[in-house]
Amino acid sequence: MPGPLAGLRILEMAGLGPAPFCGMMLADHGAEVIRVEREGGWRLPGDPLARSRRTVTVDLKQAEGIALVRDLAKSCGGLIEGYRPGVMERLGLGPDVLLGDNERLVYGRMTGWGQDGPLAAAAGHDINYIALSGTLHTIGREDRPSPPVNYVGDFGGGGMMLAFAMVSALIAVKSGGAGQVIDCAMTDGSALLASLTWGLYGRGLWEDRTGVNRIDGGAPYYDTYQTADGKWVAVGAIEPQFYALLCEKLGIAADGQDDQAAWADRKQMLATLFAARTRDEWSALLEGSDACFAPVLSLAEAPEHPHNRARGTFIDLDGVTQPAPAPRYSGTATAPPQAPRADADALLAELGYAPERIAALRASRVLA
Repeated sequence: MPGPLAGLRILEMAGLGPAPFCGMMLADHGAEVIRVEREGGWRLPGDPLARSRRTVTVDLKQAEGIALVRDLAKSCGGLIEGYRPGVMERLGLGPDVLLGDNERLVYGRMTGWGQDGPLAAAAGHDINYIALSGTLHTIGREDRPSPPVNYVGDFGGGGMMLAFAMVSALIAVKSGGAGQVIDCAMTDGSALLASLTWGLYGRGLWEDRTGVNRIDGGAPYYDTYQTADGKWVAVGAIEPQFYALLCEKLGIAADGQDDQAAWADRKQMLATLFAARTRDEWSALLEGSDACFAPVLSLAEAPEHPHNRARGTFIDLDGVTQPAPAPRYSGTATAPPQAPRADADALLAELGYAPERIAALRASRVLA
């Protein structure tokens, strides 16, 4: 099956992290994504973020290389790039140029700080963007915020937001609208991911401190606990009926669920209980019930769990275990991901380049 985005053609300027994640999402769901890579650029072998792409390696320091990218962009409905503000303009590939060539083009720009603002030109990484948005302040233990790898800024607030925006803008074009530029900033996106927390805070239901609230590890019924074998389990029994069931299965009274003064003692009680049995023993008792329980699985363990195996949550691509495309569709199922493939000759032939011209581009090292 081709996937629901079949028929869309996207040009991706290769980079690291969130923009490639956006490209992966679009490709996973059926779009044809052409990845422009720089000669000598770095790509992790078997990188899931590069899967299912046709690739062409171009020397962007040569005028003919820039002209080639412009020709590719003319054939596409969208473009995604993750450079600092101004880089694409200096290359001669800014939105004014490319939308001048193709007025229906959706030009997606992925940065940390955004295209404007006092910090727009500064370097940074996920941890910096989510710190500025206030989101990092909500993650961690009471003594300090904890970096949540780079899921929140780069991928959730960045690549996923850009993928959503690209599809939204492409639908607008299909409905008769013009092409446009998308300014996707990880500061903005990570703030948006915390919408629920901002709502709770605004109603006085969230303390502006780290690790003391109901769903940030402050409550005893929403936390992780170490087991007798040194492994971990996660409980999330927020609703009273689920909390009551958890306590029943643990053999303790379901007292004072929201009595914050008792949370520390209650948490110590649960820690002692969970430390008395192995993770597998707790799984046998609690997993699959409404006690809102799960074992904390390692990266090696997660693909082997029966639930993940039954759903095909993970796949193997060229010897690399990686998450399968998600979510699922009933009528436009996505095709299995494929390894990226160098396809410059075919791509340029589709644009009308003669074999002699392609050979000349290779001879001059415009094409790797």
